Amino acid sequence: MTKASSSASPPKSLSERRNEAFSGTLACAGLFAGIGGLELGLSKAGHHTVLLCENDDAATTVLAKRFPGIPLAADVRTMRSLPTETELVCAGFPCQNLTQVGDKKGIAGGQSSLVEHVFRLLRKRPVQWVIIENVSFMLQLDRGSAIKKIIESLESLGYHWAYRIVDSFCFGVPQRRRRVFIVASLEYDPRAVLLADDAGPLTSVTALLTVPLGFYWTEGNAGVGLAVDSVPPLKGGSGLGIPSAPAILFPEGLVATPHIRDAERLQGFPAGWTDPASTVERASIRWRLIGNAVTVPVAKWLGKRLLKPGNYSGEDDPELSARDRWPNAAWNLGDGRRVSKVSENPFANRASLMNFLRHEGRPLSVKATDGFVRRVRNSGLRLPRGFLAALERHASRAEHRGSL
Repeated sequence: MTKASSSASPPKSLSERRNEAFSGTLACAGLFAGIGGLELGLSKAGHHTVLLCENDDAATTVLAKRFPGIPLAADVRTMRSLPTETELVCAGFPCQNLTQVGDKKGIAGGQSSLVEHVFRLLRKRPVQWVIIENVSFMLQLDRGSAIKKIIESLESLGYHWAYRIVDSFCFGVPQRRRRVFIVASLEYDPRAVLLADDAGPLTSVTALLTVPLGFYWTEGNAGVGLAVDSVPPLKGGSGLGIPSAPAILFPEGLVATPHIRDAERLQGFPAGWTDPASTVERASIRWRLIGNAVTVPVAKWLGKRLLKPGNYSGEDDPELSARDRWPNAAWNLGDGRRVSKVSENPFANRASLMNFLRHEGRPLSVKATDGFVRRVRNSGLRLPRGFLAALERHASRAEHRGSL
């Protein structure tokens, strides 16, 4: 059994400690803040941000507009310490080295290794709470070396932790977005925040091609990210190396990419949230900013649970041995790592993509459609019957309209 640092003491329940330690809300420092998904969600739950750190010019332009008056640090590598009032550090650190479509260099890669600065700052000034987010592939890549590094770093600092893959789809946004969230605390039970809510597996019996199907038209060699009545995870870059939208095949045969304002809404932001980025970069950069963000309703849920913890027993959860693969959820309160049986769905708040979209999308061009179909046929990927035929009909109709 792997144990946390011997200096860690068993955590009191949140209800026992809440009135002793906090006035009710937390002062948050957002590292790798991006466009502020974590921070916006936490603020919607009642918490407040005391610092934002981000080095991307387009993202910082958004942060300056949407979080006026909040100090903005330019680079986590040069930060000397956290603000003295900080009670929560949140960090959706770079995923470029941890994704399936990235370079797969892992936690030692030039971007993803920047998470070490989170622990450098915590060693200098420990805070009560930590929330870390990244892609779910980190549990598989290099035998889970990234999650291993992170939880060992937390344990060495005396933190109790829980992690869980959470799918944004169950929060009322029709986007299949599986991300690992890690919640850690020096004194509290993080399971009461992250693991207490569970709707179980979500099933769908909807016949394909009778509802919208989201996919990545820029892919097609190894996968397409097909999503039923939803879009695949919005992402910072595509298989063609450009920030771009997914496509949606609608039941009537139209194939279109969603409007940028609906993309913002698919991440839980108000429509127009990334408008300021267009003043310093080309407009298409907004797709990358949105794709790299944390889904706002997920962060809001965590923020609410920090204020009003739930109940989680875990007494039947088995030990997690060093030989096991990293599961979808686990925890450690100081006396050993355990596997949690919770699903990826804290809730079952599903939304129909057709009903969700508010803005007119752009029909996928003949060139883009034909290129996607050609790549898929050459790859041998198996897709739902009738899917490629529907795309070819879309391209034929679009070509006909263009010739009139």
